[in-house]
Amino acid sequence: MKPAAPGEPPRLGALEAQVMDVLWDHGPATIRGIIGRLPGEPAYTTIATVLANLDRKDLVTSRKQNHSTLYAARVAREEHVASVMNHALGTSKDRAASILHFVESIPDSDLDLLREYLRRRDDGHRS
Repeated sequence: MKPAAPGEPPRLGALEAQVMDVLWDHGPATIRGIIGRLPGEPAYTTIATVLANLDRKDLVTSRKQNHSTLYAARVAREEHVASVMNHALGTSKDRAASILHFVESIPDSDLDLLREYLRRRDDGHRS
């Protein structure tokens, strides 16, 4: 997989995404704890390598706890997704058209969420 360009959010391979999902969904874990939550049974060394790659991408942190190493997500899932979306919009030749096309494609429940957020934000700016 090609490394992310400067300013581009890190790209996740399939196994990297699965490991991040475990950390996002369940919190800090050891390598064995992560393996226990993944489909199949990937090798310990494979997950250790994935975690090293995620650390290099600034997506995980590690700390010693007793005789184990605990790994944790450095950024929230929502923060990572938002950075990916913002980067995608930044690569568009017509940002406004891309935003409008995206808004046209989202379900009504998401539109309601967005309307409510914008209403609260606008009310907060008027205070």
